[in-house]
Amino acid sequence: MPSIKFLNKKEKQEVLNKLNKQFGISELNGILIRQGAEKIFLYQGSFSEQEINKLESTIPIERVGIYFAKIQNNQIRLSIEATQILQEQINKNIFELDDEQAEQWMMGQELDVQTGKNDFLVMKYKNDFLGCGKASEKKIGNYIPKNRRLKARS
Repeated sequence: MPSIKFLNKKEKQEVLNKLNKQFGISELNGILIRQGAEKIFLYQGSFSEQEINKLESTIPIERVGIYFAKIQNNQIRLSIEATQILQEQINKNIFELDDEQAEQWMMGQELDVQTGKNDFLVMKYKNDFLGCGKASEKKIGNYIPKNRRLKARS
């Protein structure tokens, strides 16, 4: 049984509709692949779906493409890489970080700020996109994996 599931045209359009509603993204080039119930990967290489399926019938494939997003509560949380790939299109739900907030964010800390939103926000510092956070009434939750966080200065 294949461990990867290619999203069909309708499923890809549903993801794109959510991306547009949440972040203003209107175009997505590549193949979307779902692993498990929530994780979505983006593949922009030269192999076709048929070639990947043929390869998978010969050897197990753990992943194809980059980790792109996770579906949580019918919303999409973009990965750090996805925010960078799509930065030219993202025009909604952007939270601009100041110097101190950017350092806190990259160290994996939640930000104690009131945004007036209860949604995923793209975190931006100057010209850099740093992934997504989940805004609630009084904070923005951080999803940077521990192995990618900045270490505290001594």
